[in-house]
Amino acid sequence: MNFMGIGMFIVIVAITLMITYWASHHNKTTTEFYAAGRSISGIQNGFAIAGDYMSAASFLGIAGLIALNGYDGFMYSVGWLVAYIVVLILVAEPMRNSGRYTMADVLAYRLSPVPVRTAAAASTLVISTFYMLAQMVGAGTLIKMLLGIPYEGSIIFIGIMMILYVTFGGMLGTTWVQIIKAGLLMFGAIFLTFWVLGKFHFNLVSFFDAITGKLGQSFLEPGKLYKNPIELVSLGMALVLGTAGMPHILMRFYTVPTAKAARTSVLWAMGLIGSFYIMTTFLGFGAAYFVGGDAIKAVDKGGNMAAPLLAQTLGGGKGSLGGEFLLAFISAVAFATILAVVAGLTLAASSAFAHDFYVNVLKKGKADEVTQVRVAKRTGVVVGVIAIALGILAKGQNVAYLVALAFAVASSANIPVILFAIFWKRFNTGGAVAGIIVGLVSSVGLMMIGPQVMGKAALFPLGNPGIVSIPLGFLAAYLGTILTTEKTVHSDKFDELYVRANTGLGAE
Repeated sequence: MNFMGIGMFIVIVAITLMITYWASHHNKTTTEFYAAGRSISGIQNGFAIAGDYMSAASFLGIAGLIALNGYDGFMYSVGWLVAYIVVLILVAEPMRNSGRYTMADVLAYRLSPVPVRTAAAASTLVISTFYMLAQMVGAGTLIKMLLGIPYEGSIIFIGIMMILYVTFGGMLGTTWVQIIKAGLLMFGAIFLTFWVLGKFHFNLVSFFDAITGKLGQSFLEPGKLYKNPIELVSLGMALVLGTAGMPHILMRFYTVPTAKAARTSVLWAMGLIGSFYIMTTFLGFGAAYFVGGDAIKAVDKGGNMAAPLLAQTLGGGKGSLGGEFLLAFISAVAFATILAVVAGLTLAASSAFAHDFYVNVLKKGKADEVTQVRVAKRTGVVVGVIAIALGILAKGQNVAYLVALAFAVASSANIPVILFAIFWKRFNTGGAVAGIIVGLVSSVGLMMIGPQVMGKAALFPLGNPGIVSIPLGFLAAYLGTILTTEKTVHSDKFDELYVRANTGLGAE
């Protein structure tokens, strides 16, 4: 058993629990619970967004995919890096100005609230579940390797922690956990990157020449993981568009006081995230060179332990003091990463149910703030229990792949309706509901009959359905609009929303 690892895990858990205890005294109102009282600065929110975004899929999954599949694994880094340009240009400022707590607030501003909130809540819960599943798998594998705790026990522990963060800390506690985690992750990635490049005298040509010499030229060329170029295009579409539709990312824009702060937070997040994804290149290829694919798969067949094993190898290998210390440190950083992201996801899921469905659908907006917060906390407990069960069932999956599925759903179900609601005057409730339902059903349905679930018996040839499900989501939103009429919604609502989205007039 790695006692250094245990010590580092205990320190991280203690710090995050202290933050949660502090934040628990600032969660009396819905604005405080859902949006941290809109008290987070642009720079702080930029770090928190980076902390939310750089998940177990980023640190563990992508490094593993690159280590095992070379160039094709690197495409995940490219997709997630480019994605924030879409967020900055199309989503960040309008979302901050138009809504209060969730994506559905923007839709309900000019559309019939009950059907669009119901559909949006369903979409949020599905996306959050897929994304959370990836974090749980990464956490279970990590803790099992480092501490020797069985996978199932690790999943239960993480589930309990995320329930505590959300029910007691709310958005304020979650935000500060994410800020601290982003700092730790950047430090860990920079440290490993410099060590790997230092082995080649910081010469990139020498680095990639060594990779080619050991693993062959094909390792640096496409085709090892994705034989079909359409698969790569489909994956890229889901990653680039899906970010702007991820519920836990969209919620972050409601925590800042102004639209300017929202833009500032995206710029800071882009800088942090961009730097990190560039470094995943050296983590993944470095693991392939120094650790080797067979050794990585021997620990976890999904490749999720590539980065921790790289740290251990660089430090002197298994059994050495340096190796065990670095393994413990990098694993503790990854653990902090998972804790922060699952807290954000749980908060997004509980907010979708409590704010969108319970308050605005079941109670028609007539629930007091104490009741709203209480329902959100109880929903967080339920979401945590479901995540534990699904995390145990998903043992052995690569976390980057699981997250890519969440992005496929977000890009297919959420992005069409968000963009149409903000930019298309004729868009109506029928289009919004049709877009969300068709995008949701098509993306999940195609996954279920795809090769990742059905193997060689798959009825759909692509592992990621984005190239089909995203156009279907847009088409359904368009057809649903032009084929239905809506007498209860006035056209001036669009003008109000458009001015508010682009100027901030009337926003909180």
